[in-house]
Amino acid sequence: MITREAITRAAARITHHVRRTPVVSVTVEGVELPVTLKLELLQHAGSFKSRGAFNTLLQASVGPGGVATASGGNHGAAVAYASRQLGHRAKIFVPEISSPAKVARIASYGAEVVQRGANYSEALALCEAWVAESGATGVHAYDAEATLEGQGTLGRELEAQAPGLDTLLVAVGGGGLIGGIAAWYQSGVKIVGVEPQTCNTLHAAMAAGERVAVRPSGLATDSLGASTVGKLMFEIAKDHIAQVTLISDDDIRNAQRHLWREMQLVTEPGGAAAFAALLSGAYKPEKDERIGVVVCGANTSMDVFGQLFI
Repeated sequence: MITREAITRAAARITHHVRRTPVVSVTVEGVELPVTLKLELLQHAGSFKSRGAFNTLLQASVGPGGVATASGGNHGAAVAYASRQLGHRAKIFVPEISSPAKVARIASYGAEVVQRGANYSEALALCEAWVAESGATGVHAYDAEATLEGQGTLGRELEAQAPGLDTLLVAVGGGGLIGGIAAWYQSGVKIVGVEPQTCNTLHAAMAAGERVAVRPSGLATDSLGASTVGKLMFEIAKDHIAQVTLISDDDIRNAQRHLWREMQLVTEPGGAAAFAALLSGAYKPEKDERIGVVVCGANTSMDVFGQLFI
């Protein structure tokens, strides 16, 4: 179980290593009340993943094998950043679909990058083999208690910054972020997962009543492209995630454009996904519903981002 007490301990542990990211209030056409955006894209290494990375490594006994992880990109950047800050060497396994911007960011923090495998699952298998061979300390991207507790600190932080929310929209990949947040709020706030139609791991699992495998594809695959949700988060989801809303890649692109034009925020596709559900009308709030949205990632290149406006 991921408890509020464990998340509170994680917050104390990582407080000097992560940013307390800001919230802003915005108006959205068709939504009666102002919407609260949690700007977690301003976190170290460009995403919420630094919370879980630091919470894991600050408790780990890292030996001469260093640190190893598999990632679509953002988790790898966070582990590379945290490893550099804590004085560990890191080896990051990423699939061939990872964006060049994310691979470059990982390398910029001094980590060794191994880019092999067609998808995250194949990169994870390679990482696990390396951990077994080398004795490196493995850091799972989403299915580990320390990871979930670290990501849950975002929920704790947001509750203090924006008390009184009715609903919080959160993008879903493997489910570490939404699982940690849901464990913090404990159904005190309606937690809504948001997934692309082509990366619908949690939606499929909730419909089936059990974890099922999907074949992720589409615009946000490098950040939301897990083939199955984590075991730990799915147990949390059964009790504390109200629903999962699906969006299209066009919805995501429109959200990226909107966040730039209205707020000058550069978001990656996965980072804009939760906002896309609100902007597109895929999630329709009630008249007096107080909505929060996690804007969770910024790791894209300006060349790729600029294509949205051509």
